[in-house]
Amino acid sequence: MTIERARELAAQRELDLVEVAPQAQPPVCRLMDYGRFKFEALKKEKESRKEHNTINVKEMKLRPKISEHDFQTKFGSVRHFLADGDKVKLTIMFRGREMVHQEYGRKLLDRMAEELKEIAIIERNPLVEGRNMIMIMSPLNKKHPKGDQHTNDRRPTQEVEMSVTVPVEDNGAESMSVTVPVQEPIEDNGAESGSNDHAEDTNP
Repeated sequence: MTIERARELAAQRELDLVEVAPQAQPPVCRLMDYGRFKFEALKKEKESRKEHNTINVKEMKLRPKISEHDFQTKFGSVRHFLADGDKVKLTIMFRGREMVHQEYGRKLLDRMAEELKEIAIIERNPLVEGRNMIMIMSPLNKKHPKGDQHTNDRRPTQEVEMSVTVPVEDNGAESMSVTVPVQEPIEDNGAESGSNDHAEDTNP
């Protein structure tokens, strides 16, 4: 149909005429509520960002001559970071002549990895960078997105597509078919039976 007739039809239906395939011959347009379309697109984009897993990298610094008490304190912090789903960058800092005895720093990293092997893996093996020895550990369990804890509270819905045929008054013109997605709540049998019993009790 002509663009003038399409605009007239959109005005009659109180919808927007949106060009969806400008490269086609002839171009393809669709009648839709453009404001609602933009709202749903923005909503989907926000949900996709919410479901995206963001993994932080925490850094824990140790000295090769660390005491046992300090080691256990830092070990507890590293374990907590990994349990939360974050990566941990372990850095052994050498000073002065400590660079000659790098094996002490390697033993600390090996001990840390051995005691955390149930919840983490070594992503990057110990490597000396300048006066530091660095090792990166990753958690075995992935970090859960913040939105997951509320998904179980939502009522399940099902999408139903309705095909609506819009007649065109002009002779010789084809009818237009518009597909509208509708979300309906899924009710369990218990809820339906309860409502029917209530209806039967109220009937004379």
